[in-house]
Amino acid sequence: MVLSAGTRLGPYEIIAPLGAGGMGEVYRARDTKLGRAVAIKVILEQFAADEERVGRFEREAKMLAALNHPRIASLFGMEHVDGQHFLVMELIEGETLEDRLRRGPMPIEEALPIALQIAEALEAAHEKGVVHRDLKPANVKITPDGQVKVLDFGLAKVMENDSTAGVTANSPTLSMMATQAGLILGTAAYMSPEQAKGFPADHRSDIFSFGTLLFEMVTGRQPFRGDTAPDVLASVLVREPDLESLPPNLNPRLHDLLRRCLEKTPKRRWQAIGDVRAEVETITANPHGEPAIVPVSAATRPLWRRAIPVVATAIVASAVTALGVWTASRPTPQTTARFTMALGTEQEFTNAGRQVVAISPDGTQIVYVANQRLYLRHISALEARPIPGTEANGAPLNPVFSPDGHVIVFWSSADQTLKRIAVTGGTAVTLCAATRPYGVSWDHDVILVGQGSKGILRVPENGGTPELIISVKADEQAYGPELLPDGQTVIFTLATGTAAEKWDKAKIVAQSLKTGERRVIIDGGSDAR
Repeated sequence: MVLSAGTRLGPYEIIAPLGAGGMGEVYRARDTKLGRAVAIKVILEQFAADEERVGRFEREAKMLAALNHPRIASLFGMEHVDGQHFLVMELIEGETLEDRLRRGPMPIEEALPIALQIAEALEAAHEKGVVHRDLKPANVKITPDGQVKVLDFGLAKVMENDSTAGVTANSPTLSMMATQAGLILGTAAYMSPEQAKGFPADHRSDIFSFGTLLFEMVTGRQPFRGDTAPDVLASVLVREPDLESLPPNLNPRLHDLLRRCLEKTPKRRWQAIGDVRAEVETITANPHGEPAIVPVSAATRPLWRRAIPVVATAIVASAVTALGVWTASRPTPQTTARFTMALGTEQEFTNAGRQVVAISPDGTQIVYVANQRLYLRHISALEARPIPGTEANGAPLNPVFSPDGHVIVFWSSADQTLKRIAVTGGTAVTLCAATRPYGVSWDHDVILVGQGSKGILRVPENGGTPELIISVKADEQAYGPELLPDGQTVIFTLATGTAAEKWDKAKIVAQSLKTGERRVIIDGGSDAR
């Protein structure tokens, strides 16, 4: 039933129709109690007449209403007035991604920021256990200032309408009884293979749908096409996306990102949208595959005089490493990116006398310790985000990235152990026990831990019994170990003398793990990388 302007549904006054979908009609309305504009989605009569279905929908709506994220359109509630069941939602001004794609493919500089925001929305929902199940361009809204809002999170879970006879890939949301395993849900052109088979959808189904969106944004074409909805479903199940149709001047990592998103088998797909989001951030920094270099700055001072400058040392060290790799592999002229990174509101470095900042080997991510937890910031992002799972580890110290930039190792003061955690967060895994470290590094497949007067330990990247690889004398301390590319030589800072003079007499040394031979590289220096 189409509602006319002026119709009242309790305190809500219908203003104008906005569109229709698989569940019902959507209207612009005014909340007369709160004096705000809202969107009203009136549920189709065949849904509203089924009490069991409505009951399940109400339970789902309560969970969805708890989602609170700037990239997700808020669900204010579900109402029942004069026999009408309807949803009250946040009204988002602007055009849908579907509207934008009608004008053709997007430049990569436009597509990636939108894709990044969609991934952020999915990540926030997945962390709450909510799967979208019906991600498509019509469910993505772009505001006039370029902000993205994803609509209808989780609503497809409770939709079970009769089969539709849509004849295009953009047919309304499909829902047909398929097998006893479940229902086919989602729009044909964007659903995952498991959904097309009628199997349950999980977070990896959203990752597949995300891949279809990103592919279409960049190429202007859907990856799986057909003349009818069954043709499209067949394409989803058996055909591979034409990744060769991607524009030729894009970062090669985009090709791999899409390939893994669009894997037919869920186990071979990206397993977490947070990893996808991190990869999109990396590509966004260099959409055409050109390196962005972090600046190198000044020399270091003795440790006892340094607190926050240790932070700068860590950034400079990794930047030099990244610069060296890029210089060796790309002889083309390089540009330098200079910027100032301020901590978030009410953030303070934790234990700034130790290493509390690290930069990823590829130079695109920064991790730091503030307010007793780890924060991650991509260089292209406007602000850092806390890494879930690090707030319960006392004061984390000495964060370092894995060589591929996907994992962070840190020392936990809560239980005096070395731990590892994915950059997307989760459960921190204990690698080994260790006293308060004097520098940590991760090179090749091993982690080195400076232990001061106890020397230097080597720990396998997946954990195990620490091995003492470098011992020191009673009046010496070892700090800041790093493994050289040969895998057999360690450089570190060696301090000698009394407690008062140790760091004034520091020197940078290199020691062979094969022969034990030690030689001085710089006398009167420290913190080499």
